[in-house]
Amino acid sequence: MEKIKLCIVGAGNIAQSAHLPVYQQRDDVEITGIADLNLERAQEAAKKFGIPKAFSSVEEMLENVECDYVDICVWNRSHASVAISAARAGKHILCEKPMALNLEHALEMKKEIEKAGVTFMLAVPTRYSGEAQLLREMVDAGKLGEIYYAKTAYTRRRGTPIGWFTDTSKSGGGPVIDIGVHCIDRTWFLMGCPKPVRVSASTSYAIGDFKTKGVNRWTALDSDVTAFDTEDSACGVIHFENGASLLFEVSWALNAPGESYTQICGTKAGARLDPLTVYGEELGYLTDNKPQSANVNNFASEIDHFIDCLRTGKKPMSDLDQAVTMQRMLQGIYDSAHLHKEVEI
Repeated sequence: MEKIKLCIVGAGNIAQSAHLPVYQQRDDVEITGIADLNLERAQEAAKKFGIPKAFSSVEEMLENVECDYVDICVWNRSHASVAISAARAGKHILCEKPMALNLEHALEMKKEIEKAGVTFMLAVPTRYSGEAQLLREMVDAGKLGEIYYAKTAYTRRRGTPIGWFTDTSKSGGGPVIDIGVHCIDRTWFLMGCPKPVRVSASTSYAIGDFKTKGVNRWTALDSDVTAFDTEDSACGVIHFENGASLLFEVSWALNAPGESYTQICGTKAGARLDPLTVYGEELGYLTDNKPQSANVNNFASEIDHFIDCLRTGKKPMSDLDQAVTMQRMLQGIYDSAHLHKEVEI
């Protein structure tokens, strides 16, 4: 089998802790280059992961190495510029969540990607867990009936990242766009991806740059950023065209226990992650069933799916249109919170 060639843009934590280790385990791909604004960091990552060439810009890299697709692992502000450069070069794109800094950037990306005719997939790894895949199969098979209600949370009591994440000019926002995208996207996916029509949300800035001791915090390699203008937490409800609704709660800092779950309710049964439990009835009695799914590395499963799509021509499970729709939901959350009223999506 001919190897698929790829380039990595961004040599930060998500590339080095998640994407590159997965590629190292595959014998059907070849990383031909890595680029980062910090050339020294790109060179260090190239040496660590056996990548032949390192560059300080995506444009220079695309001019000097061959690749079939570009894996985007940079901060949110640069997603659009990198994706547009890749699309104009005729390269397929795997892009870390969120799609972009804001909806305006996402729509610019969509225009260029469609014009180039390349394949785009949003990297939202929680969709690709064994439990999520099994539950979506059950939803598609009608086992839960019509999904009309869902709720999800990804909350940390104290877990604000250190670095560019707290600078909205680079991140686009706080926990909503960083970790909220994970739980909201997974829940929306498990609901069957109905069309969102309106959202009502609020954000809070009550805790801010806390100095709490004894807590672990994700630290970006660009950790010298001093800006701190992101929200601590957010909550709200998204309404869909089919009448279904999704309640969400997300936080980096909240005076409440941290938790992560997704729950969907259908006319025949309901289900909750994690762990996967299906709430139904048998012979007229209530039942709680715990189906056993495959235990997989979400990032490996996600990358495997994208490469399979490139080889077979299949449509990615988290494709361009869904990525834009998710960006519309994120934008709607922030717009609603800013305006203090429900907004249309």
